[in-house]
Amino acid sequence: MPEHEHELAEVQREHWQQIYGEHPGMYGEEPSEPAVHAAAVFRATDARRVLELGAGHGRDALYFAGEGFTVLATDFSPVGLEQLRETANAQGVSDRVTTAVHDVREPLEITDASVDAVFAHMLLCMALSTKEIHALVAEVRRVLRPGGAFVYTVRHTGDAHYRVGTGHGDDIWEHGGFAVHFFDRHLVDALAEGWNLQEIHAFEEGDLPRRLWRVTQNVPG
Repeated sequence: MPEHEHELAEVQREHWQQIYGEHPGMYGEEPSEPAVHAAAVFRATDARRVLELGAGHGRDALYFAGEGFTVLATDFSPVGLEQLRETANAQGVSDRVTTAVHDVREPLEITDASVDAVFAHMLLCMALSTKEIHALVAEVRRVLRPGGAFVYTVRHTGDAHYRVGTGHGDDIWEHGGFAVHFFDRHLVDALAEGWNLQEIHAFEEGDLPRRLWRVTQNVPG
């Protein structure tokens, strides 16, 4: 990783640690709309074991567990994952939730074709280079079984914060302390090569509002 990318990654890690520490459960307890959609997709593919990347404090991972899935929730913030575990215990679903501290710039410590479904809400559009995003999606493909579904969401270049704030190159822009890699359609299509691309759904979230795509794709088989 180039030095400037490493420095940005470390700054963002510290920023998220601070945010979760100062604002426990900052996204609330209700699941995101993409997670509700993903659960329906996963059920349709007979999924049982779900991997969530960038789970944070766990509102979506806990929703999946409540829907009967076994969940491995990963994040690079130990603070967020500790909040997730505490809530899982309180909700009585800790037997269906496992957590692991993981930076998605590194390979997943998961065996090939051992996961039924993968979910990532705004994880791919964090401060990751295009090269790192491609490597991550290749890892998702590796751990998914044939027919397994990958549902992810990203902010795109139609978002109001695109080209606002500090530019870090590679369509990464930092605003309010948060660095975001804004996706164009070419990148989405490139990440779907070798997959069955099922849907690209445009939606809005939050007060700005943030403008996102929800992408659903499956491993052939």
